[in-house]
Amino acid sequence: MRDEERQSVRDLPLFSTMGQEAFDRLTPASFLQRFPAGLTIINEGESADFLHVVLEGAVELFAQANNRESAISIVRPVETFILAAAVRDVPQLMSGRTLMPSRILMIPSRNIRECIEQDRAFASAMIDELAGSFRYMVRTVKNQKLRTAVERLANYLLVCHTKEGSTSFTLPLEKQLLASLMGMTPESLSRAFGTLKAYGVEVDGANVTLSNVADLTTLAKPTAFIDNPAI
Repeated sequence: MRDEERQSVRDLPLFSTMGQEAFDRLTPASFLQRFPAGLTIINEGESADFLHVVLEGAVELFAQANNRESAISIVRPVETFILAAAVRDVPQLMSGRTLMPSRILMIPSRNIRECIEQDRAFASAMIDELAGSFRYMVRTVKNQKLRTAVERLANYLLVCHTKEGSTSFTLPLEKQLLASLMGMTPESLSRAFGTLKAYGVEVDGANVTLSNVADLTTLAKPTAFIDNPAI
């Protein structure tokens, strides 16, 4: 990494509290790399040789079994992925591919484990990162197990509405990927959108308009313990 890149990495919350000596041991074998869209950069079942930190772009984590494939999560800046496998030195449980041109920091897992043992502040930051990932997965499981497909979609649209600050917005994901991420088939997603017409949801391609947020909220029954990532 160039000096200016090293400093930008140093300023990230994950590395900002660790000692300078530990940081200097962590970074010499690390490198920043740009990847084009649609490139698979890690594979399920392979060793987690690197911890990845997404600095620009987005990465889809997905898994495959019995000739089926499902999206697990979308990683955006500034987030890590495959941290648990890197810490435990075990095979990766997911594959990952870029959704758009992405800039990713790759840190050798061996260096991560050594710094965790040697630097208490870095170990604390790693625990916090793992805890955040665990709670995200719990919210995801609750969303899929405690809600119908229509309720999941309704809550997703309300989250988009809140982020955009508007009742009209463009879906941030392609519908096929959105369906997979929500544990639905594309056909089920289409039917769910059809059901939500009665609640003021108008869809034109990727463009969505919510004409009755109150009714949609009554149907969705959002709860902070599933929908609020800050908790």
